[in-house]
Amino acid sequence: MIARIPASLVHILTASGAALALMALLAAADGNWQQMFIWLGLALIVDGIDGPLARAAQVDQILPRFSGVRLDLIVDYLTYVAVPAFALSRAELLPEAFRLPAAIAILLSSLFHVADRESKTEDGYFVGFPAIWNVVCLYLFAFMPPPAVALGVVVLLVAATFVPVHYVHPLRVARLRPVTVIVTALWTMGAIGAVLNPFPSPLWVELLLASTALYFIFIGATRSHRAGTSK
Repeated sequence: MIARIPASLVHILTASGAALALMALLAAADGNWQQMFIWLGLALIVDGIDGPLARAAQVDQILPRFSGVRLDLIVDYLTYVAVPAFALSRAELLPEAFRLPAAIAILLSSLFHVADRESKTEDGYFVGFPAIWNVVCLYLFAFMPPPAVALGVVVLLVAATFVPVHYVHPLRVARLRPVTVIVTALWTMGAIGAVLNPFPSPLWVELLLASTALYFIFIGATRSHRAGTSK
């Protein structure tokens, strides 16, 4: 019974992401984009720490009836996909006529990613765009590109969900992990800077977000190249 307490607390921590998603959704409904990203950022922190805590508390063995993996997937879909899709349907980032269709395309394509049994490699890479629409949404707000360009980005990434290109996980991929962790920390600084300043973001934030994104794209591309040459 005593062992069930920390295991249960980990499940509650994971489930709290749904409450954070609701808070983010309410902020988005009010057009308070900075506040929305604060809630989504807190959800991102929860998503980053609940996995190690679950393994430490042996949740799968102690509470086998409740699947932490399923719980995590449901919450991730809310915070990574549903709330950003809603935000893009309401914000003045995309051409007005395409806002709702783009949001629907994000929701549907991301469901296929979540249901894909081969969406991750053994060495920790994602296969196909990993439905990190919260991050995409942050970039669109930070850079405020012309609506047609923003729509093109959304269409490209929706299509990329079904293309077997690799994307690096910032913590699980062993190759160049120390460098990747540093770049992730720099990206975090840029994301915080974006949230704390009006949109579009200051130049230093845009440079930081752009340079770190290029690093992640490069690492994923090299992994895809190695996979292609090994066949």
